[in-house]
Amino acid sequence: MAGGIGTVLAIGLSLYALYWVVAIVQPFVYRITFLLLALVLSFLFYPAGARDRVRVTFVDWTLVVLTCLALAWPIVDFEEFIYRAADPTAIDVATGLIVIVAVLEATRRTTGWILPVTAAAFLTYAFYGPLLDLVGLSMLAHRGYDPQRIVGTSFMTLEGIFGVPLDVAATYIILFSLYGAILTASGAGRFFLDWSMAAVGRSGGGAGPGRAVTIAGLLLGTISGSGVANTVTLGSVAWPLLRRAQYPAEMGGAVLSAAGIGAIICPPALGAAAFIIAELLRISYLQVLVMAVIPAVLYFFSIFLMIEADTRRAAARPVEVGAESVWQITRRSGYHFLALVGIPVMLLMGMTAFRAVFYSMLIAVALSLVDRANALWPRRLLQALYTGARNVLPIAATTATAGIIVGVVTLTGLGLKIAGLIVALAGGQLFLTVLYSAVAVLMLGLAVPVTASYIIAAVMVAPAMIQVGVPELGAHMFIFYYAVLSEVSPPTALSPFAAAAITGGRPFPTMMLTWKYTLPAFVFPFAFTLSPQGMGLLMQGTAATVAVATGTAAIAILALAAGLGGWMRGAANGIERALAVAAGLLLFHAGSWTDAAGLALFAVTLVMHMVRLRSLRRARKDPAYAREV
Repeated sequence: MAGGIGTVLAIGLSLYALYWVVAIVQPFVYRITFLLLALVLSFLFYPAGARDRVRVTFVDWTLVVLTCLALAWPIVDFEEFIYRAADPTAIDVATGLIVIVAVLEATRRTTGWILPVTAAAFLTYAFYGPLLDLVGLSMLAHRGYDPQRIVGTSFMTLEGIFGVPLDVAATYIILFSLYGAILTASGAGRFFLDWSMAAVGRSGGGAGPGRAVTIAGLLLGTISGSGVANTVTLGSVAWPLLRRAQYPAEMGGAVLSAAGIGAIICPPALGAAAFIIAELLRISYLQVLVMAVIPAVLYFFSIFLMIEADTRRAAARPVEVGAESVWQITRRSGYHFLALVGIPVMLLMGMTAFRAVFYSMLIAVALSLVDRANALWPRRLLQALYTGARNVLPIAATTATAGIIVGVVTLTGLGLKIAGLIVALAGGQLFLTVLYSAVAVLMLGLAVPVTASYIIAAVMVAPAMIQVGVPELGAHMFIFYYAVLSEVSPPTALSPFAAAAITGGRPFPTMMLTWKYTLPAFVFPFAFTLSPQGMGLLMQGTAATVAVATGTAAIAILALAAGLGGWMRGAANGIERALAVAAGLLLFHAGSWTDAAGLALFAVTLVMHMVRLRSLRRARKDPAYAREV
């Protein structure tokens, strides 16, 4: 019975989100009802513990009933409820506490303990703030707030649970989750994999399969928006190919996860945090999409080169990837490429992101009828609606919990205090402030998911970067990319662990190798924070600024990949690798002198490398010359 109720509610949640696009629903009411359905589904689909996986328990049903009653209260008393945040009644406080506990429990079930414990720590800080004066932390102390004020802010305003993060989950994210589920069900995901294998899988000898996985990760990322999901999808199809090419299990897992994580930064789906950027900065989603294009291309260019170097050093062998040519696959199913251009085209036409993704879903359903095997009518369509709703449940819980944290930060002024502390530690210096901000976001990302990491850092770390002169757009995009990269950073990394489970490799070496493959991507966000010219990577400025910034960044990635991967025209020695890395770092600091110095140093490195290789080849052919050398 619980399974049937859950299925009906999940499909209902998807249909409700689609109805919201074409109808008028009061925003606060929509967020409340969306959260109500998401929490109920979380308690039905995610067990409280390992022993409860096969059934819905009495505790689950109790949570469902309490959640329904608590979230029904603000709807029933809506006209009065919204004006009592500063002076809540006993019923307001009681229902608010129930909702806070339900949100934290749903987050624990869907994402683990760390984020709800973090939120609980922030709530404790809001209450016991004055005590920090007694332990020498006066910079972080505040006057303290009673439970009524904390609940009022967290539950009864748009600065807490029902704030921007949950709003984005209830609007942008669920629609894109549905879009991805519909495209996957229509066969688009399989097409992108097959097309990539046919396009580049045969080239480059043993590097071909690695190239194919990288391109497939890019294409799948345009419709996925989830690093782990993209990694698992790639792994289920591409790992047998990598294994036939004699990729070691750890290397194969790193290739899959490095390519998979790109889904979070790949337009038009992007990750959940990208939609929140649009709301926080009050810009259109099209602007965020445009800003994300060059960094996404540079990211995949980076891992493409890193994987290429390792596969050549590992002497992987070429394999047969399929009988069909890329032209045959394109002619048969190339209409799936419309999924990549539909949303951007509609946005350029002036349509809102909500309408654009809504009509793109309708187009995808219509195109699926071309292939009867993947036709989305009617059972497969219902399955896609169900899958889209299920996929959004962890994000809904995460954003609601992040809203609690943001509410506390706003109430106590903690964000400005942390920003002041970062600037003070950096002595007001731009580079050190950006570096400390990167470390802060990475450390935060080790504890909480990407979306929550970005939301918290946006209110606590971004102000520090803005204080020292980083443009607001650059600061938020920097935090976004470092929040994403935390997913491949030691000691915890979801995508590499998922890939290791598929390949049978050791998780920790897989994670470290993934980190190596993505290492150049940790550097290029510095380019658009350390100098005005670097903002060209976000398509800010003149066409010449964008072209120069992109060109030098691409050469910088080439240099870093050569140095970190240890391969140019052949295996590079230690000196060549060190010089290449130095050249890459210089090029990433956008500016005339650093660009000139980086280009000159990389050119010298390449000449040294070619001369050494020529000497080695001559030595192999001429024993007398070898003895002389």
